[in-house]
Amino acid sequence: MNPIIEKERLSRTNRTVDDTSSKLIQEGGYISPDPYLWQDVLVSIVLKKPVLLKGPSGAGKTRLAQTVSSYFNQPMQSVNCSVDLDAESLLGFKTIISKDGETVIEFVEGPVVQAMKKGHILYIDEINMARPETLPILHSVLDHRRMLTNPFTGEVIHAHDNFTVISAINEGYVGTSPMNEALKNRFVSFSVPYLTGEQLKTVLKEAHPNASEQLVEIILHIGNDLKKQVMNGLLSDEAASVRSLLDAMALAEHIPMQRAIQYAIAEKLDDKIERRLVMELVDTWVK
Repeated sequence: MNPIIEKERLSRTNRTVDDTSSKLIQEGGYISPDPYLWQDVLVSIVLKKPVLLKGPSGAGKTRLAQTVSSYFNQPMQSVNCSVDLDAESLLGFKTIISKDGETVIEFVEGPVVQAMKKGHILYIDEINMARPETLPILHSVLDHRRMLTNPFTGEVIHAHDNFTVISAINEGYVGTSPMNEALKNRFVSFSVPYLTGEQLKTVLKEAHPNASEQLVEIILHIGNDLKKQVMNGLLSDEAASVRSLLDAMALAEHIPMQRAIQYAIAEKLDDKIERRLVMELVDTWVK
């Protein structure tokens, strides 16, 4: 492992984390399909570069971010983007409370403010689902300034030294919009591909250690066929999701494989022809 990563890990893991924040430390388990991807993401984080993870649904982007949290023993604040995301969802909001018999206005800090002050990871999922006019408020947070003037309180916040930003996008999905250049240029960008071969087998076996070798092999064959059809443009990306394969495997330990694949993968697809193709692929491996 790169020496600067080890040095940073030692520094971050030696920090004292309060009980509330410790509940935000995630579990690891991400396996990189690329021999350099995991280390290169960590190097970018150590250099305080915001990281953008690009890849299809179910490729492991969220798991990668969770594994960073586990690796550094660092709490992770999460933001799930949508068209309804606004400044209050990111920064916080004012509320009226009763204190010492008086009614006072208090500011409840949102995930961005908490992550900046406490040195947490800020994970922004599906960042391209947010309205473009919402995100410029983060520009000064994401560039070399690493600071924010809170428009609700006027407070100037300078990010803790360990503050880390990881964002994820599913490119080309319905409801998404291209990231504007000013925002995109603030990130170091990584493509996160699907797991294949022995790496995928390891994930399946770790998730379901009691599954038979035969079941694991059948799921692997079906997963490989699904990926080929995705690459050929005959199936949507989500058909080859590792998450869906894990769901199918969990079901297949208790019900017939055809039904497991139908519920976990095929029925998620909108197109009737795609659903039929998935089940035809299953029939080639399950008699």
